[in-house]
Amino acid sequence: MAEAFTNFLAGSPLNRLSWLRTSHSFLNAVVVSPATRWILFNGGQPLVASHPGTQKRSLAFLTTEDVKPLLGAEPFFGQCEQEGEQCVSDVPVLQAARVRGPSIVFLGLKEAETSGSALPSSEFKDPHSAVEKLTGIPYFSADVADLDESEVNEAIRNTELAKDGSTLTFMEPRAAMSSLDVYTAAIFAEARSMFCPACGSPVYSLWAGWKLGCTSLLPWADNTDRKPCPTGRGLHNFAHPRTDPVVIMLAIDESGEKILLGRNKKFPSQFYSALAGFVEPGESLEDAVKREMWEEAGVKVWDIQYHSGQPWPYPANLMVGYYATADSSAPIRTDLDNELEDARWYTREEVLAVLRHSSGTRDEPPFKMPAPTAIAGVLIQHWAEGKGKIPLEVDASGSTAQTFSK
Repeated sequence: MAEAFTNFLAGSPLNRLSWLRTSHSFLNAVVVSPATRWILFNGGQPLVASHPGTQKRSLAFLTTEDVKPLLGAEPFFGQCEQEGEQCVSDVPVLQAARVRGPSIVFLGLKEAETSGSALPSSEFKDPHSAVEKLTGIPYFSADVADLDESEVNEAIRNTELAKDGSTLTFMEPRAAMSSLDVYTAAIFAEARSMFCPACGSPVYSLWAGWKLGCTSLLPWADNTDRKPCPTGRGLHNFAHPRTDPVVIMLAIDESGEKILLGRNKKFPSQFYSALAGFVEPGESLEDAVKREMWEEAGVKVWDIQYHSGQPWPYPANLMVGYYATADSSAPIRTDLDNELEDARWYTREEVLAVLRHSSGTRDEPPFKMPAPTAIAGVLIQHWAEGKGKIPLEVDASGSTAQTFSK
């Protein structure tokens, strides 16, 4: 299987488990796992280990026991108004919330090569027993910039790495990157913001560090004589200028004669489209295509090929269109992030029949698709009408699984 070129800082080896970020029961279980490792930052500078007897440097991967003195009181996620109190799980503004202590981000799980574990959210009704079955290394990061310096230094001195003779120092990020291998570099991630862009209030962490909420929205916030923060309703982007990249992609089977379309739970009746999702921090566009196809439909893709982009001002997105190859005989599953109601393979004949269906006639088409004013419609139409191609490898017999040609 041919793969696109992977740049430095791309090709993350982590399964981000994004559908579990809102589960503070899962996060509180995995954070204390003996296998869990941490990357510490200080104002964006990573903690780096210089190993004894060599000139090599690497990110200092610490255990939870190493960093526990810096994390504050448990629970680490799902914190409520009172210290030590855990909030209920069905309050959106408190999902895996941290309202005190340093900022923490759950980066993901580096799975064992042969694990093949999909980890649907349904498996985490008993999170501690589920975490015991994980095969791999969960990674977290934390920024300690707001903690007392002597407290941080003491914790670092007491780490297993320091006791083994490694020298641990916070280092300027670009200098640190020069000593990282490609896999470690892909894990290297840090992002930080301190105030709500809508009303100026302090922010707090949600979704294991992947979302920031305005503290004025907390159920116990005192908002006397204050206007409600606009982020409390609707969809808003207040930082300007801003563009949020979204990958949108069609998976084409190896014969070139079928495409995978999905039906979101919010779509109109019988409406199917290309799969799509937001690009996450520290992720390349190609990595996002692979992740979103897997999270939404349980489909592995390769031969990822760029098609075109489309500005989408609803509210401020850039749609980046791709084709990719997949195995249509592999099972489809929509129970990972539960975003799709259905996903299925359609043949070229089925798609062409819908495209050629005359509007206004009494007979309805068997399913509906986006108009060519949207990039999803363009991707579908160009494939169906043969207006592009994806080069595929020649197999042992000398033949190719040709998709579609100009």
